[in-house]
This record gives sequence, structure tokens and C-alpha cells, in this order.
Amino acid sequence: MKSKSLNGVNTYAPSSRSELMDYAFNQHKILIAVNAEKILHANCESRELINRNIGYPDGVGAVWALKKSGFEHVVKIPGCELWLDIVNTYFKEKSFYLVGSKQEIIEATVLKLKFDFKGINICNYRNGYIKTELEEQELVDDIVRLKPDVVFVAMGSPKQEQLMERIQKKHLAVYQGLGGSFDVYTENVKRAPKWWVNNNLEWAYRLLKQPSRIKRQVHLMKFFVNLQCNRY
Repeated sequence: MKSKSLNGVNTYAPSSRSELMDYAFNQHKILIAVNAEKILHANCESRELINRNIGYPDGVGAVWALKKSGFEHVVKIPGCELWLDIVNTYFKEKSFYLVGSKQEIIEATVLKLKFDFKGINICNYRNGYIKTELEEQELVDDIVRLKPDVVFVAMGSPKQEQLMERIQKKHLAVYQGLGGSFDVYTENVKRAPKWWVNNNLEWAYRLLKQPSRIKRQVHLMKFFVNLQCNRY
């Protein structure tokens, strides 16, 4: 699968979700969502983190940049959908380990997964409040012992990616950082309606619902201007 460096952030250009999933299982690396904000504000540490793994176009800004670079068939793949695509495709043959969110949210997520995907093999799970080195070591030891094929971590970037890299050194698997995806899946956080999502206007819907996000959305406009001026 081909990729492009966008402000130093190596971003893959999948033409389908299945292509990205196949690549992830072949490479056994961490899937990291890339959007306009991450490209625009990339620094040495964030670039290296993404470039060691699989950065995929989670936001419309990344898709715009890739298309402008000649990847006409690239598709946007929201992370909050990708992890469920992975579950839906592999739940009959792969095992899963879940980390993240509050205790009640992770428990609700596991219950919903078991209801939606009958027979899914969830090795174990725990909340995202890992407060000591001992707690992290216990998590790593548990993952090494159970050997899951897929590990989902929902703690927010870059914390979740840094944790996944530490775990990956001990156990090779497919890893994906999910941010607030467990909250969305359990409907504790409402996502934009499908029309807004399908028309690449999810950012606008969020802005209408939460005007305080205006400072973040200004970055999207700045990114678009830079893109038009061929600065990536």
C-alpha cells in the first residue's frame, strides 16, 4: 500500500477499508488515525511515532492532501468505524483485548460487542486509568499470557499510541488507538448524523453543537490554505 509524507507525517492511502485491514494484519503494526490537526501540528516526536506505524486518513483533511498528491482513489476511514470493521471481519477467527475509558463504559462496550457479535472471543479488558508502573506491567503480562490477535486501546493520543508501542515490544499483534470510540459505540457520546458524516461535514456538526471548538476548527481552515498553496 502506497503512502505520502504530509508535513513529514507518513500517511497511507488505502483505496478501501479491506486493503487497510489486510495491510495491518500483514505488518502487525499500530493503526494511528491521521487528520488535519495532526499533520498541521506535527513535531519530531509525533512524526516519529506515526512513521514507525501505520498512519491512515481518519479525517477529510488528510484525504484532501492525499488526493492533491495524486491518490485519486483514497478513502476516508474514521477510526470509530474502522475498529468495528475489524471486529466484524475477524470476530469468528481472531481474539481481542480491550483497554480504555471508564470502568462502566468498557464494561458496557464488552456487553454490547458480545450481543452484536455472537461468539466473539474477548480475552480480557480493563479501564484506561493506569496509574502506576505496576498496573501497566500487570496489563502487559496479561496480554503476553493471553496472546490476543487484536488489541484496542482507547485513551486519547499520544498516550494510547505510546502505551501500545510499549506493549507491542512484548507481544506482536494488530493494535489500534480508539480515542473516544467506546463512548460512541455505547451511545454515551452522540456522533454526527449520517448525512453530515457522508458529506464530510462532521466537523461542522460538532462546531454547531459545541461552538467552543472554533479554535480547533480554525486549524482546519489553516490546513486547507496551506494545502492550496502546495505547502505539504
